[in-house]
Amino acid sequence: MPKGLYIHVPFCRRKCPYCDFYSVTELELAEKYTEAVIRNLRRSEISVDTVYFGGGTPSLLKPNRIYDILSFAGIEENAEITMECNPDSVNPDYLADALSAGINRVSFGVQSLDDSELAALGRIHDAGAAIHAIENAYEAGFRNISADLMLGTAYQTEKSLSETIEKLTALPINHISAYMLKIESDTPYGKGGSDSLPLPDEDETADMYLFTVQRLKEKGFEQYEISNFSQPDCESRHNLKYWRCEEYFGIGPSAHSYIDGVRKACPKSVRDFISSELQQEYITEEHGGDSDERIMLALRLTKEGIDLSSFDEMRRSEIIRLSKPLIAAEYMLQNGNRLTLTPKGCLVSNEIICRIIG
Repeated sequence: MPKGLYIHVPFCRRKCPYCDFYSVTELELAEKYTEAVIRNLRRSEISVDTVYFGGGTPSLLKPNRIYDILSFAGIEENAEITMECNPDSVNPDYLADALSAGINRVSFGVQSLDDSELAALGRIHDAGAAIHAIENAYEAGFRNISADLMLGTAYQTEKSLSETIEKLTALPINHISAYMLKIESDTPYGKGGSDSLPLPDEDETADMYLFTVQRLKEKGFEQYEISNFSQPDCESRHNLKYWRCEEYFGIGPSAHSYIDGVRKACPKSVRDFISSELQQEYITEEHGGDSDERIMLALRLTKEGIDLSSFDEMRRSEIIRLSKPLIAAEYMLQNGNRLTLTPKGCLVSNEIICRIIG
């Protein structure tokens, strides 16, 4: 079966104060980094039907180098090839060249269409730039466009969130990822940089999440994963591989892989990645894909959920027993052999998963 391919592009013009993904601002390393990616791809000999350029800011790579990378990726026909973009890093010419290079899906880090919220997040772009970037992508020929939306940010209210959703869903997009802001300890926000900002409390953020689920549904974006919504048949095929526990190969510093039942993670060092003949050293290497992990991942999928028929009778009976009070409390739903989380359940998904696999 074809695998997924994740390529981590670890470059940013400037680090956002809330972001804990691995990235550096040493853009002069991009050329050597690209050669290292190609070196690894030439020896991987894998067949893939999804490719995802994540980051960082993948749109800082030149389109001709994206083409070079894809030339060695063993891509099957009709593959989904996604690139994350920051609105400030693309223009009409770049988007047209990226499409010609092989990218057929773009995901924009919009986060908000309110300028005060964007400023508090440390984003370089403003709302106008985000809108124009999406419009330019459509005019360039992209018909598979996603946008990120962040919930629970400074200055955000239900009114401003509603206005962002209204403007965002009026644009030519067919997928939205909506994430609740989480303050990580090793970020500038986590080190006290968010203390002076008027962040909504947990209850307010939970209300914003439930509001977002309902409002996006009204706009034709159905929730299919805890944080992901799409128009019909526009789900992220690559990300579904993660949640369905399918195989994917990761290249680049901090990239993860899941191949032959083993999960691996690469060191967070672009310089080590560049200097290594091959991506051979992993900071973690462990077995994955057991029934508990499959339950954990499946419960993230709000349309598919857990397939009870895939378990033996003893495990199936135990899952049903543990889920009954959660169904009664409207945290879960059962439809035949499928168990899924409700939007209310998504807010406490970690606790529910612990109960089911505990």
